[in-house]
Amino acid sequence: MPSRKTTLRAGVALLAAATGLSLAAAPASAAQQHVPDGPKLARQLVKKVSITNLNRHLIAFQRLADRNGGNRAAGSPGHVASAEYIATKLENAGFVVTRQEFPFVYDETELATATVDGADLPVARMGYSQDTPVGGVTGPLAVVPADDTPGCEAADYDGVAAEGAVVLVSRGSCTFGQKALVAGEMGAAAVIIYNNGPGALNGTLGEVDPASAPAAGVTQEQGAALIAQEGASVTIDLQGLVEDRTTYNVIAETQTGRHNNVVMAGAHLDSVGDGAGINDNATGSAALLETAIQMGGSPKVNNAVRFAWWGAEEHGLVGSTHYVQNLTFEEQLDIALYLNFDMIGSPNAGYFIFDGDDSDGEGAGAGPYGSAQIEAAFANYFEEVGLPTEGTDFNGRSDYGEFILNGIPAGGLFTGGDGVKTEEQVAKWGGVAGQNYDPNYHTSRDNLGNVDRVAFDRMSDGVAWVIGSYATSTEDVNGVPPRAARAKTRVADKRTMAAEVAADPHSELR
Repeated sequence: MPSRKTTLRAGVALLAAATGLSLAAAPASAAQQHVPDGPKLARQLVKKVSITNLNRHLIAFQRLADRNGGNRAAGSPGHVASAEYIATKLENAGFVVTRQEFPFVYDETELATATVDGADLPVARMGYSQDTPVGGVTGPLAVVPADDTPGCEAADYDGVAAEGAVVLVSRGSCTFGQKALVAGEMGAAAVIIYNNGPGALNGTLGEVDPASAPAAGVTQEQGAALIAQEGASVTIDLQGLVEDRTTYNVIAETQTGRHNNVVMAGAHLDSVGDGAGINDNATGSAALLETAIQMGGSPKVNNAVRFAWWGAEEHGLVGSTHYVQNLTFEEQLDIALYLNFDMIGSPNAGYFIFDGDDSDGEGAGAGPYGSAQIEAAFANYFEEVGLPTEGTDFNGRSDYGEFILNGIPAGGLFTGGDGVKTEEQVAKWGGVAGQNYDPNYHTSRDNLGNVDRVAFDRMSDGVAWVIGSYATSTEDVNGVPPRAARAKTRVADKRTMAAEVAADPHSELR
């Protein structure tokens, strides 16, 4: 006989089929609304962090972008308005809020056009790319063979007439910055990098390097077509705004709990310059904000909780890197763990947990000790509520990076960006196979109308659960027990010692 939970899931599936909806787009089932047994604070937060309030924050971020040039990019009025929206909410909830200012190099694309033998070729300028001369550069298309290190080292250009050419290289093996640098060293007039999987390629070189060739990205399909046009005349014009700016992180910590065993959770607040950045990353920012509001500035916790909204993530993880690098070693030791939430409402959502133990074997390796335990905490929660998950690599593309480099265990949630959803994932989660998890990634279409609110609600519950659990105890991560358990241990030790003394009249302790 099927269980009540199984029957309920079958009913939801039948309803979805009858109405033409995928399970991913259907309302959350009662099984998924179930709050498992666990720490009292975690259970309370899951119940209190509601989609109504979460969605209200998304609406606020969209309107703040609309009122300020259409984006919330770091250093812009839209970002300042968003940061102050968060800071005011936190202050009203009883937090003492810190605004940590820092400098960064701002980058924004102003022009990206290309033609091949006179026919238009849509391209995306890489962040921090060098400009071409005004009006563009023209050269023959030279194809770099797609080997194990495509365009990553000078040897990859053997037999390629790169001098003065527009070179074509595949994504993969090394960073976009490395490919652009090698192309520049080979004398290329520009480099076009094509994707090695479906979907658009919106990349960044990470930093300005005058030795690099101007760089743009195209899709895998466009790349295949260009390979067949080797030798064609390519004109490409890339222009960008690159300037020094300042912005700031917003940081708030509970007044209660151990401040030498802090649970830290962060999300980047800034968008790209092309849009409001509602999935990327108003979703993570909103989940963090609502969890903080419902927790309050002086909750009954064993461990202090520190919330952070990072600036300039879209410009090379600058805010989080600045924060960690400006902590002393002792201050870093005060952080028990770091949780990262970046894009948790993707419209073609996957349900991903950062792979703390590298059990998925994607190549980036495990996180510092404790990261596997964090992954398990998320996985156990979602298993309890009946939602299957997968691991995702610590690939260096979000704000956990500097924490991991300094030995701080990390974890978090992600619903996918420019990766492609598989048939197997559609069978588990619904959605569209062969399409990016977020087809609007880094575009003006990343707006209030392109968020999967079911996924956003589910992932926000996971955020609330794990933050509440670790505020209660981090013993599985670093061996620090909750205060009550430690007190009971001390009392038990004293009783044991007293009994031993009473039983031994010759004890040295008498």
